[in-house]
Amino acid sequence: MNLFSKKNTSISDLKEAEKKIRQLEAKIEELSGELDEFKKSMKKAVIQVNVQRYNPFREIGGNQSFSVAFLDGEQTGVVLTSHYGRDANRVYAKPVKGGVSEYTLSREEQEVLREAGEEEKKAKKK
Repeated sequence: MNLFSKKNTSISDLKEAEKKIRQLEAKIEELSGELDEFKKSMKKAVIQVNVQRYNPFREIGGNQSFSVAFLDGEQTGVVLTSHYGRDANRVYAKPVKGGVSEYTLSREEQEVLREAGEEEKKAKKK
């Protein structure tokens, strides 16, 4: 059935097409609402991750220590740091809100946080 043909278009065909259009409009409205909810929930999802390995103690070989930033779309999350030493391993978690931590960040932590934010900006431009 070609609804746009001038030949043989009946009233019932037009009513059926109108019904289908209303159904499609309702479905589009429903999907639009679901998309809005999804976007809202994604703001709290971890979407920015960056890791950096380094050696904070020159007397120990290898880059066994690391810092990792886990951030959401609002630059909120945590920076985890593990300092590996000969006699001990220390792990630190520093909360981040809006790209800033209330705790003093090491140079490596600042760098991993900055780079995670830059990756998100690059992704938004695509």
